[in-house]
Amino acid sequence: MQTSEYSDIAPDAEKTKVEVKVDAPGGLAALPPASESSEKWRQIGEQISGFFAELPEYLGEFFSEYQRPLTTLGLILASVITVKVTLAVLDAINDIPLLAPTFELVGIGYSAWFVYRYLLRASNRQELSEEFKTLKGQVIGQDTMS
Repeated sequence: MQTSEYSDIAPDAEKTKVEVKVDAPGGLAALPPASESSEKWRQIGEQISGFFAELPEYLGEFFSEYQRPLTTLGLILASVITVKVTLAVLDAINDIPLLAPTFELVGIGYSAWFVYRYLLRASNRQELSEEFKTLKGQVIGQDTMS
């Protein structure tokens, strides 16, 4: 039997002796046989395969149960994306020289035409009111010509 001495490195600590037995095997845990390990992996593989086989059914039940909230969430997400894309396109158009002032002039011209056509005279304002009521009736689905 072989033994060796080890001492602490700290100068003021007590010196201790540690015996190390080289000829006796240590208490290491024995590995399971290969057949048990492969059996466990096979069981895990079967569970995963079963889960993926039933996944379409789980997803179908989930979507049928939460169809309305998912549709609402999808519409909100689509509207946010649409607004961001529209703002990005408008910003890109605004960066083109002479295009932004041209659009401003077109807007000012259309506003001036609208005021001249519908808002200056009382008869034209009445005509605009009737057109608005007709359009409102078509959108709502009622005839509100009163």
